[in-house]
Amino acid sequence: MSRLVDYFVIVGFDHEKERGGLSNGIILQRFPEINWKDTPFHDGIEWFCQPQGWALSTERSEPRFYVSVLTDVDANRHYCACLCFNETVAITPTKPADEDEESLDSSRHVSNITHHSIMYAPKCLVIVSRQDYIDTFRNCLGIIYTVWVENLGVPLETLVGNLLGCVLVPPAGGPQVRFSIGAGDRQALQPPAAPPMPVTHNAVYMLLRLLGIHNSVTLWCAVMSEHKVLLVSLAGARLSAACRALAALMFPFRYAHVYIPLLPAGLAEVLATPTPFLIGVHSSLKEEVSELLDVIVADLDVGSLHIPAGVNIPRPEGKLLSSLQDALALVLQPELKSADSAFAPPPPSSSPPHMLDKEIRAVFMRTLAKLLQGYRHCLTIIRIHPSPVLTFHKAGFLGARGLSQCPFAVRLLDSMFFNGLVAERGPPWRPTDIWDELVQNLPEQLRLESLNPELELQHIQDLAMQLHLNENPNPQGVSTQTYSQRVLRPPEGASARIHQPPLPPLDAERVHAVIEEVTARNANNPKLSAIRLPAPRIIPPGASPTGAVEHTQLLLTNSARRLEVLRACVAATFECRYADARKSFPGVVRALRAPGARAALVRDLAARLPTNKHLLQHHQFELVVRLMNCALQSASALDEHSVAAAVLPLATAYCRKLCTGVIQYAYMCIQEHQVWTSQQFWEAAFYQEVQRDIKALYLPSPTHHHRMPSPREDDEYISLLKAQEPSALEIAAEQMRLWPSLPPEKQRELIASEESTLYSQAIHYANRMVYLLLPLEGAGRRADVRGDDADRASNSITNSVAESDSADAESGFEEADPGEAGNNVIKMVSRFVDKVCTEGGVTADHVRCLHQMVPGVVHMHLEALDAVARESRRLPPVQKPRIAWPALVAGEAGAGAALRALLLADGRGCALPQLLPAEGALFLTNYRLLFKGVPLDPYACEATVVRSFPLSALTREKGVRAAHAQLEHALHDGLQLRAATFQLIKVALDEEVSSEQAEAFRKAVARLRHPSHPLMHFALAPRAPPPADLAQPKHHTLKGFAKKTLLKTARRAGLKPKPSKRQKYVLPSSDARSLTSPPLMSSLSADTLSLEELELGGGAAEGAECAHARSLERVRERVYARDWARLGLAAAPFRLSHANALYTLCRSYPAVVAVPESVSDESLRRASRCYRQGRVPVLTWRHPRTKALLARSAASHHKGVMGMLKSSSHQNPATTQSGTETTSSIEQERYLATLVSLTPASRGELDDSSLSLDSLLLCCEEQQHNHTPLLSKAAGTLGVLGRGSGGKSAGGAGATRHFGRWGSLKDRRQPSHLELYTPRARLSAVDLDAVSGEGMARRAALYVLAEKGAGGAQAGVEPVPLDYPDARATKHAFKKLLRAAAPSAPAPPAAPAADEPGFLRLVEESGWLWQLRQLFQLSGAVVDLLDVQGSSVLLSLEDGWDVTAQISSLAQICLDPYYRTLEGFRILVEKEWLALGHKFQQRSNLAATPQQGFTPTFLMFLDAVHQLQKQFPLAFEFNDYYLRFVAYHCVSCRFRTFLLDSEAQRAELGLTPDERRVDVSRLGVETCGAGAASAEGEDGRAALGLFEYVERLHQRSPLFYNLLYTPDLDNPVLRPVSAVSSLEVWEYYVSEELSHGAPYEPDLWSDDRPAPLQRRLVVGGYDSISRCMPDAFTGLLERLRQLELELGHLPQKWRVRWDQLELPNTLELQRNASMCSGLVRVATRAAHRRGTLEVLARARLAAAPPPAAHRWAPAPAAAPARCEHCADLLWGPLGCGARCADCGALCHERCADALAAPCPPRLGPPPPPDRHAERPPAAVSQQYYEQFSSNVAENRTHEGHLYKRGALLKGWKQRWFVLDSIKHQLRYYDAMEDSHCKGFIDLAEVLTVMQAPPAPGPPKKCDDRSFFDLRTSRRTYNFCASDANAAQEWIEKLQACLQ
Repeated sequence: MSRLVDYFVIVGFDHEKERGGLSNGIILQRFPEINWKDTPFHDGIEWFCQPQGWALSTERSEPRFYVSVLTDVDANRHYCACLCFNETVAITPTKPADEDEESLDSSRHVSNITHHSIMYAPKCLVIVSRQDYIDTFRNCLGIIYTVWVENLGVPLETLVGNLLGCVLVPPAGGPQVRFSIGAGDRQALQPPAAPPMPVTHNAVYMLLRLLGIHNSVTLWCAVMSEHKVLLVSLAGARLSAACRALAALMFPFRYAHVYIPLLPAGLAEVLATPTPFLIGVHSSLKEEVSELLDVIVADLDVGSLHIPAGVNIPRPEGKLLSSLQDALALVLQPELKSADSAFAPPPPSSSPPHMLDKEIRAVFMRTLAKLLQGYRHCLTIIRIHPSPVLTFHKAGFLGARGLSQCPFAVRLLDSMFFNGLVAERGPPWRPTDIWDELVQNLPEQLRLESLNPELELQHIQDLAMQLHLNENPNPQGVSTQTYSQRVLRPPEGASARIHQPPLPPLDAERVHAVIEEVTARNANNPKLSAIRLPAPRIIPPGASPTGAVEHTQLLLTNSARRLEVLRACVAATFECRYADARKSFPGVVRALRAPGARAALVRDLAARLPTNKHLLQHHQFELVVRLMNCALQSASALDEHSVAAAVLPLATAYCRKLCTGVIQYAYMCIQEHQVWTSQQFWEAAFYQEVQRDIKALYLPSPTHHHRMPSPREDDEYISLLKAQEPSALEIAAEQMRLWPSLPPEKQRELIASEESTLYSQAIHYANRMVYLLLPLEGAGRRADVRGDDADRASNSITNSVAESDSADAESGFEEADPGEAGNNVIKMVSRFVDKVCTEGGVTADHVRCLHQMVPGVVHMHLEALDAVARESRRLPPVQKPRIAWPALVAGEAGAGAALRALLLADGRGCALPQLLPAEGALFLTNYRLLFKGVPLDPYACEATVVRSFPLSALTREKGVRAAHAQLEHALHDGLQLRAATFQLIKVALDEEVSSEQAEAFRKAVARLRHPSHPLMHFALAPRAPPPADLAQPKHHTLKGFAKKTLLKTARRAGLKPKPSKRQKYVLPSSDARSLTSPPLMSSLSADTLSLEELELGGGAAEGAECAHARSLERVRERVYARDWARLGLAAAPFRLSHANALYTLCRSYPAVVAVPESVSDESLRRASRCYRQGRVPVLTWRHPRTKALLARSAASHHKGVMGMLKSSSHQNPATTQSGTETTSSIEQERYLATLVSLTPASRGELDDSSLSLDSLLLCCEEQQHNHTPLLSKAAGTLGVLGRGSGGKSAGGAGATRHFGRWGSLKDRRQPSHLELYTPRARLSAVDLDAVSGEGMARRAALYVLAEKGAGGAQAGVEPVPLDYPDARATKHAFKKLLRAAAPSAPAPPAAPAADEPGFLRLVEESGWLWQLRQLFQLSGAVVDLLDVQGSSVLLSLEDGWDVTAQISSLAQICLDPYYRTLEGFRILVEKEWLALGHKFQQRSNLAATPQQGFTPTFLMFLDAVHQLQKQFPLAFEFNDYYLRFVAYHCVSCRFRTFLLDSEAQRAELGLTPDERRVDVSRLGVETCGAGAASAEGEDGRAALGLFEYVERLHQRSPLFYNLLYTPDLDNPVLRPVSAVSSLEVWEYYVSEELSHGAPYEPDLWSDDRPAPLQRRLVVGGYDSISRCMPDAFTGLLERLRQLELELGHLPQKWRVRWDQLELPNTLELQRNASMCSGLVRVATRAAHRRGTLEVLARARLAAAPPPAAHRWAPAPAAAPARCEHCADLLWGPLGCGARCADCGALCHERCADALAAPCPPRLGPPPPPDRHAERPPAAVSQQYYEQFSSNVAENRTHEGHLYKRGALLKGWKQRWFVLDSIKHQLRYYDAMEDSHCKGFIDLAEVLTVMQAPPAPGPPKKCDDRSFFDLRTSRRTYNFCASDANAAQEWIEKLQACLQ
């Protein structure tokens, strides 16, 4: 029996400390005044009596009752029931609280109260008790208050004394108590039935009703996972009830953290505690607690739950959580069952609130019982006497239940609640309650519920009834009379009485006398001592923990077959059948991924252990260790499946003898696993071992002692013996039952036996920890051990993955101090000893002995390890496989020693995970870089992995550090090699490869990648090396160099010098070489030497003319000349000019070019000065129907600044510039006029009006709702199609204006890398009106597609300025595409899509497809102009060899079906790319000096052809493999075709192609075998070109032939769709074949073909699907060939068989155009033409830009000036002005917006006309260049003031910065007015631009976010802007220029 009330306290207002109506509470009286011995009085109760603070009020309030909870140091709760009321007091006004005196509650702002003569002070009656009877406390305080208020005549001292001494409460399970405190009252108190069960009444139901199911479950999870939970409400009763409900829902757990249901406002700082808590606060503090970042706030009044962003609340696993929520919904909403019923039954009657409360608690109890099912089986008992000590095997429980990945379960098991549960409910001998019965019966209930779900609600209600009976046992319910209580209450309005006297002070002596009297009377009551406590009994263990799931990726994991393979492998190991064991090892490794198989392995190894020590042979030891490593490999640090604990005794038993006295145990080779470093594992294993010893200590018979079964014992018999043995908990329960009856001597003996058991096991495990924590080489005493091969013998022989990790783990110890490893082990073992001995109750003397023993054990073991490590190095290492060189192509040879390496997996998706990593070697030849090896995966080890790419395609090589989980050897260095063929070789070098060998390999790669001369490339390497003078020029002057080159070139051409003073060269006799001899250098102009200036000798003139004719005839036989002749460009009115026979007209042009017949060679030379690189317009194609011409040239620089400078620099000072320039310009205009005259469209010869773009516009007019305003307006004006040559047109004015502003320079400002290629907005009709011009609009006969800012038009010529993908944009796009297609690292498996962009996103961001789209648009415009309008087109872009070749080639493919054949495509490439020149050396980075990047212009053209082929699959004779083959070998340097830039360079090296092509297809039979294409010798291979090789392969097999080729002669013109959505990523970028490497070396393909009936596994990404699974046509042709060979016939060529096929009737194959196909064709053609119109209209708009607005910037006027608006004085002292950044206009800031003058960008004052004519050309050019340099309108992208930090003194100085996107510079000036810059930063060197933290010593008034850094390859520049917005704008502008 215990007291109901411990203390009665009266707390009042402290008037002495009152300030402004605020004060503290003060304890006026407390009873008893002396503390009880068992329950001391707690100070600070006055804080909790008024949670909102003690304050006077002007109004009387009703009495309030609430309960606060105090927790003492022993975690016992004390309930403080408070009844608060007001008393009238007379107050003399005092001074308010001022600033000098702090208020009592300084943390909260409370306004001062105005004092009145009568005010009300709070007073509290408080009951302090350890019992939780809230209703009884409320009644008792109400009775005392009523007696005082009503003045009933009962002394208050009697009531308080009876309350403190009369009422005694029995413990839980006791009878009902009836009592009275002496005021005529009758009260009853009923204790609960079970002691630990909480009493909630309706609290839980109220919580669910206020918060809802979801928020309540979330709040419960937060409390269970030890989070900080805060409840907020206006009512204190709600806060107390909610805290009580949450604590009750945790049952059987007890909340052990801070628990304050009602927190006073003055103690709000408690919320900042770092420990978990469950606290309730008044809603007035809601704003203050909202700033807490780690507190979960639940508002009970609103029903909301606030979870901070950084708080993660774990939840139960999905099925458990869903069952909890469903059960709650079933209880709270019973109508859900019949809600969908067609005939709805009457709604079920809802349970009353107090029963709903118990049903909700029952649901949560069942949830916890499900989660902890079988937890008693994981209880580990380590001491029984004198008191039981138990621990919980957490890892074993998580592993058995499969909850290792459930964060809620892991957090719950690690919480303090669970430790309290183990301590409270762990002992097996104690009284039981509802929880124990639920755990015992729940499995059966769940089984029944699975059969009948309706039983779930019934079981919940049954459990709820038990909870209800626990709260209301009502033992007298059987009697007929019911006890009625009588409680006094004050009448209504009693608290509002005005003249209510204050509560009088109580007489303490009288109260004490009453307490003594009542206590003495209760002491003699015999009924109180007759109460019996519930008897203890054995707790049933319940069902065993189940629910674990085996490895999800394995099927039939524990099948008998897998276990049989495992047992067979172990048996073969111990029977010395090592070969059989190694064969079955891959299957064993895969089977050991399952926990059941690992347990079976450990049992099998334990069964084969005859004694405590088993000596094995070397091979047996290695295999056993490997098996142990594989078993431990998947074990985590917790060891959920107890595999590591079972391996411990085996690791100390299996061993091998290295030499006399030196034995190596298995634990020395399994130390690398993480589990050994986990102290939790060691503790769990130790406790399990102690429990077995304790169990053996108390077993009744010695035959039942734990022992290892022998192999001969039957498994069933062993299982039967174990089932008959009592469990450890049962033994402990029996011993606890017998403990009180044992004599003291026996008790002391048992205590000593258990303590010695613990001590001996602690010694044993201390030794085991030392064994497994000290590595074999870990003491750090042998730094060179890792470098010795013999030291790796153990790891090499075992060949296990886990052992490879050991080397990495051991390396960490090698670098440490010699004693550091031992000291770390000593510390860890000492911590373990302290922990387990303290929990087990080991004596202090034994613990001290253990601490003294550990260092000695460590030192002894270190000495033993030294001997083992020394002897293990002497074991013979395992020989690694021999490196075998792979198959090589003809002429390929090794260029160095192969490096043994491991090919790692990259980010390419086609590489299967089981193929990589692969072990092999990295080979370097004179042609390729290749890797060949075998996969490490044992299931794929029979495959061969080859990855290779040409050496010349290498784009980047860097060293990496390799780290992979599956690496078996210690790999220290790695190489990452990336190629332009979209291949990536990422290897980790083997440990035997030294750093010197790796560095030598990298140098050899660099030397072969960039040879010193073109003749040293692989294609030309067999030829003689170039002379020394070719590698290093010996002439340091241009004159000497030109003279030497001229003599050398003439000598090679066969010209003989005349014996005259001024020696000329004459043509030789008939045996001379052709005119295609090595050319002159490009530095010599055409005026230096020409054909007209060659003086022919008199005697040899006739012979020279004959030789000249023969040479010209040979030149005309070249493929491009024959193609021009096919097109009619070699006959009148055209001709093949030989003006470039010596390559003096243009070095990059061929020897003959097609030009108009009326243009002479001299005119060509003069006109060439107007074009870059002298690339004069030449004819390349002629339309067969419209006779329109397609010409190409370089961009014209005649009217640009750079052109003027270039022209002036090459002129003789004696001659005037104006005359030469005028002559060249006139020749240029004549040339263009000639092209116009040769166009039939200019003479009106085209009768078919439907072929003009005018009719196209009229056609588009019918569908205006689908078209843009651009086309609608163009249909009315037609001004965009051309402009008249006469009159004052807008075009002429625009051209003049652009010439005056140097507008011919190309604007390369690009905001971003995608904006150039993004389709621009369609032009409106107003824009077309602005650009259409005046006068009659006519279509032009010649359209010149030129760069922006080109010169004005002339008669019949329309310049079209274009935006096109230049070489720099192509380089950047290719770099990003290469990284997207061949990433260096695989993507993380669980990476979010937003953080890690996918492959398609990366391809889109590269801009590659957008550039293809723009190429299609431009080439489509050319197609329409030539085919539809009949106008000629001149491509005059850049230098004429990049985008010009792309557009010209694509247009011809679309227009001419001949170029879609194999022969035609070859001729097209030789004409457009080889003959007319392309910088293959620079673009493919083949020069001797490495370039800055790889620019695949030709690859983009091939990709465009591939897109055409995809859209028109029947129009091409060649297939996609042909394009991929050409793309691969255009950078491989295996063939000479794409090595050099021009025909001149090829002729200089003697590589002029042979015009006499032998038709090898005339023979109809095969005359050679499979190696015919590679049968050439060294010289033959050197002279072989790519297309010759392709032709030979084409004769052998249809490798490049499109078997679906069906040309459509009715619609020869192709009009592709250029939308990006219609473009595809080329297979060339992403395909890979690991079986033979790159699939573009047919010489290396094996001829072994599988039999027709033989099954073969074809794997994508490894095998070539096209060769393994050929199409039907190829398969039939190959079958015919095999049949002919079987018959002994010589097989005929495939083409002969293909041509012999009989086609069906042609009428059946005739294409009948349907209406649908016709509409599609018309719509496609219309869309294609609309794109052409947009190109032309956009070009016209670019020629007439709108007037620009002023861009004002602050400009302090240093000198007096006048405002251009108001003409007032503008001066620094008078005010700051504004200056336009474009035109330089100056005005006041207030006048800036009102300035009406336009903004014409000015270049400075123009020079006077008379002086301009008299100035020399150099001065004029210099002036023009200065004007261009000072131009602020054309080349100032952004400008403004910035502070720049100095590099040396680190000082900040303000300067004026100008961002120039044209010159790609960031210039800075001292002031804005300066014209000469102080310096500049080249943007090509900029690496990053990013925001930076504030630097020291910044300027004043600078924002912290206004700093940014610009990092270049040389240094980092620090800048500071005026504010953060300006800094962000600078960063964006700079980044836009960098992209």
